[in-house]
Amino acid sequence: MSTHTSGGGARTAWALGGTMFAATILVVLGIWSFLQGLAAIFQGHFFVVQPGYIYSIGTTGWGWVHLILGILLFIIGICLFLGQTWARVLGVILAAISAVLNFLFIPFYPLWSIVLIAVDIFVIWALLTIRRQDVY
Repeated sequence: MSTHTSGGGARTAWALGGTMFAATILVVLGIWSFLQGLAAIFQGHFFVVQPGYIYSIGTTGWGWVHLILGILLFIIGICLFLGQTWARVLGVILAAISAVLNFLFIPFYPLWSIVLIAVDIFVIWALLTIRRQDVY
């Protein structure tokens, strides 16, 4: 049993594990956003709309936004599993878009939106803190 003092192997393992974890979270976020979109489209009355909200998009409109975003997040997560380096960049971009959209969705479903924003920020951190040469 040999010990590796430079930490290169451990760093690579952490990098790969972090990327796979971020990919898993993106897939889960995609499924959640897709289901949230379906709920908004088919059961729009479930979401309580606050009066006087400046971004007056109906629940059906928000449903389509979340549905499409969910599909894209899911696809990017799968591409990260397949080792596509471009998927890291798109993963960061889509997680940032997801965070902004969930911020705008706060008046409709506050607690859930805040949880998704936190998860989006974690995904962005996980994808940006790992150097490409450590993963691929």
